[in-house]
Amino acid sequence: MGTETVETLVAGGKATAAPPLAPTLAPLGVDIKGVVAAINEKTASFDGMQVPVKVVVDTDTKEFEITVGTPPASALIKKEAGIEKGSGRQTEEFVADLAIEQVIKIAQMKEQDLHGKTPKARVKEIVGTCNGMGVKVTGKHAKEAMADIEAGKFDKEITEGKTELSEEEKKKLEAERKAMQEELKKKHAEQEQKVQEILDAAKESNATNTQIRQNLAAAGITDDVIDKVAPKSKAAGDDPKPEA
Repeated sequence: MGTETVETLVAGGKATAAPPLAPTLAPLGVDIKGVVAAINEKTASFDGMQVPVKVVVDTDTKEFEITVGTPPASALIKKEAGIEKGSGRQTEEFVADLAIEQVIKIAQMKEQDLHGKTPKARVKEIVGTCNGMGVKVTGKHAKEAMADIEAGKFDKEITEGKTELSEEEKKKLEAERKAMQEELKKKHAEQEQKVQEILDAAKESNATNTQIRQNLAAAGITDDVIDKVAPKSKAAGDDPKPEA
């Protein structure tokens, strides 16, 4: 008995008989529609995400076996949090909040890929990923939530594998996410206005790039924005003009 293995990425629950599946499966004589249906059934919970899939085909009987991997933890966090991307300033700007039940759910989905030997250890790994994305956990900075987990505050939920939220809890998290997004939008708009005012004043006073950077920093503008509008000099004596 021989086997052939096909590995690919598919959209969760939305695989089709088109490329990349059809061209690789057709020469094996396998029931492509059957494979697609089985893949969609197994990946339905990953709607909207790219999922690694492995199809092992028995070249004699044409029977097949499907193994489904899981998207990265960051992708699962974004899905649970209802966001498209994490924060670019994860230590000071937060884009969403996850309940402990959602973290447990992700830890269960990623169980085979995580290093933790216990459910609690795996939950902590997911919280660590949240920390790098600017996603709060249980309404707190991820580092504070980690301390709560280590102290045993959520031992009951973790031991029971609690992953479900009530409709009221879901609505509360959604309202909190929207409030965070609005707050960030307002903050960024205010910062952009402040930056423009400083740049306009710099033109009038013919300020050097170094002076502009100092003025921006004094106004509380973040380093990444300063580097964008008034890049650091690349060579001694070089004082590049800021972006218009």
